[in-house]
Amino acid sequence: MRQTITRHRASIKRVFVMAMCACMLLCSGCAKFNPLPPQEKVTDKAIKDVFAEHGVKVGTCLSNQVISNTPMSGLVSTQFNSCTCENAMKPDAILNWQESVAQGKLVVELGYEARRVLEWAKVHQFAMRGHTFIWYSQTPNWIFHQGFDTSKPFVSRDEMLERMEQLISGTFAELERLGFLEIFYAYDVVNEAWNEDGTMRNNNWRQVIGDDYLWYAFYYADKYAPDYIDLYYNDYNEQYKADTLVAFVDTLVDEDGRSLIDGIGLQGHLFTSDDLDAYFEAVDTLATTGLKLQLTEIDAGLGSYQRALTSSDANLMMQGRFYYKLINGLFERIDAGTLNMDSITFWGFSDGISWRKEYSPQLYNADLDPKYALYGVMQIRDYAGFDEE
Repeated sequence: MRQTITRHRASIKRVFVMAMCACMLLCSGCAKFNPLPPQEKVTDKAIKDVFAEHGVKVGTCLSNQVISNTPMSGLVSTQFNSCTCENAMKPDAILNWQESVAQGKLVVELGYEARRVLEWAKVHQFAMRGHTFIWYSQTPNWIFHQGFDTSKPFVSRDEMLERMEQLISGTFAELERLGFLEIFYAYDVVNEAWNEDGTMRNNNWRQVIGDDYLWYAFYYADKYAPDYIDLYYNDYNEQYKADTLVAFVDTLVDEDGRSLIDGIGLQGHLFTSDDLDAYFEAVDTLATTGLKLQLTEIDAGLGSYQRALTSSDANLMMQGRFYYKLINGLFERIDAGTLNMDSITFWGFSDGISWRKEYSPQLYNADLDPKYALYGVMQIRDYAGFDEE
């Protein structure tokens, strides 16, 4: 009898353990559960098809990691038609120190990743945004020093202007030599030069050349860029800098009064806590310049900068509504002719590889499944998170 009871207890224990394991498996599955249907079950359109209806290209940033991953590159090639090198065309990636020392001038040489991304873009018939020439970050310090040696003093203003010209002219020449120049339609000439309080950001370019380094950057870009490449000033927190940027672009004219700039890039690193009415007010202010505007690095993180929210279904639905209202507001202005915007670029596409992944800011999750954000961007209201609004 005792043995029978023991076997019975052991049997109950096994059943309990199996049930617990099953619950754990179900719970682990719930963590990855996506309440939304696959994109192909919702629409036969890609993101680029929706944006094309409003005359807008739609892009993402690319890296070797993305184009080497078959599911990622397949998604990108299906959904987008524009791209930007994430890091591979920033100054620290394209300037060759050894050759610069040997030749006594700045030498531009595109690296392996830049060439791979550009070749991928060319093969898949993508249009390219160039990013970026003049920036305080990801720019090697040695370019500012005599003999390209950081132990030596800064060069003179005149020599630094020559180096700026070499950077810009050398990039366009290298792109032409490699057969990639014709796929570019826009280039960020200067990145993030202004602070939110309306003051000019201090950096080595400004320190060596002076405040007019910004004018010279656009002067040289205008001198060497083909006519089909639009020249942009690009910045973040644009909603706090609109008046500053309006005043700034008015200064970018040559001796004949001809504008040296074609557009303003709005990075669009936003949060779902942001006030969209205030954002659209800034967009409308910048549109009064008559220049093209582009969203160049958009992602909309959950919560705020100080407090990221978890990726609960309710928060993801809120994100879907935010994206829907943002893109809808832009499309309304474009269609009405009050906003000249020909391109919107998302800084990534999957939460799994986003530079702000802690905020879950993108259109697809880490498994490349669609989020409410995707359907918000595509203006598919029924799947954009409006059920509980």
